[in-house]
Amino acid sequence: MPSIIYLQAALQLAARVKLAYKIAAENLMKKGNNRIILATDGDFNVGASSDSDMEKLIEKERESGIFLSVLGYGMGNYKDSKMETLADKGNGNYAYIDNITEARKTLISEFGGTLFTVAKDVKLQVEFNPAKVQAYRLLGYENRVLASEDFNNDKKDAGDMGSGHNVTAFYEIIPVGAKDDLSGSVDPLKYQKTDVIKTAAPTNGELLTIKFRYKEPTSNQSKLSRAIVKDTPAGFDKTSSDFRFAAAVAETGMVLRDSHFKQGSNFAQAISIAKAARGEDAEGYRAEFIRLVESARLLAKTAMVKEEE
Repeated sequence: MPSIIYLQAALQLAARVKLAYKIAAENLMKKGNNRIILATDGDFNVGASSDSDMEKLIEKERESGIFLSVLGYGMGNYKDSKMETLADKGNGNYAYIDNITEARKTLISEFGGTLFTVAKDVKLQVEFNPAKVQAYRLLGYENRVLASEDFNNDKKDAGDMGSGHNVTAFYEIIPVGAKDDLSGSVDPLKYQKTDVIKTAAPTNGELLTIKFRYKEPTSNQSKLSRAIVKDTPAGFDKTSSDFRFAAAVAETGMVLRDSHFKQGSNFAQAISIAKAARGEDAEGYRAEFIRLVESARLLAKTAMVKEEE
């Protein structure tokens, strides 16, 4: 079990974090879950240190096997991105708690995933078969994208996963031969011919290859695993309820951001898909998401009426 350290709020952030790491180091369990939990609204004063100094301190201390998790509270002057960055640097995780339901989810229902790391610096690299896919894009995850050369670099920090966690990533693909106005044009390659690459690509039904790299919690050397996905398309209504609900979440995100790629996406469609894919929903999380999207839809309509006035 992780030790919980209470620190006086009067101390500035840098002093609080240094003290927390000092206490954690003094009580370090070699095979235990050594973790600092920082609960804050993010509107803190780092003190004499800058944000970058604070991040460097956390990066240095994580090498000792002490993780940092951040729980965000409050509204108003809320610094979401800053808190997520600190958790990322500390090989920990970040959760925003704005009501009792979210507190129960983070600290009870998903306690193992929140406070017990099973894999650190998890990286995924996806390679599409050019004989099947002429263009693709990843939906979201802009703050998680790594350069291709960083995949094999064990010194490059990445995300961490807790017990029971799973990650869903959506790609929009354009099949070879399809005409589109979204992928744009790319200048011809100088040293390689595109048609040669497509010809050399496997045509045995492979759509893409996924490579995984991860480190065990106490290791600094990554392990590699890979999986091949076959080109076996299925109708949207034939996919799992988890897939369809996640698609509704992705669609909502594109509408909220007014994405250039949203095309026919809208709140009504996202709500309809989410309701049909709600499933058992024992904890009520999916129902809560549907209510949030319905509220966003009403707010968007209200804003549109005011603009017309």
